[in-house]
Amino acid sequence: MGRSLKKAPFIDANLLEKITQLNKKSQDGGGQKDIIQTWSRSSTILPIMLGLTFNVYNGHIFVPVFVTDQMVGHKLGEFSPTRTFRGHVKTDKKGRR
Repeated sequence: MGRSLKKAPFIDANLLEKITQLNKKSQDGGGQKDIIQTWSRSSTILPIMLGLTFNVYNGHIFVPVFVTDQMVGHKLGEFSPTRTFRGHVKTDKKGRR
């Protein structure tokens, strides 16, 4: 279930401040854009984040997430999986009889 349309999309205040500072620095001729490190997986991706790279914490490591236009409206945590799938067991004892 999504957030109510009456409310604005959620984004952490500290994260929004870091994004505005980075965008302002890049407009002033900063050249290379830095990577923003965040623990806020529940923040919604906004159009001002396009082209930025975030290191999103998944509980174990920071996963780099490069924001494209198709990601707008999704959460940052959707692109940083928390579980690692190691595959199914290959032995099948029923088939060997």
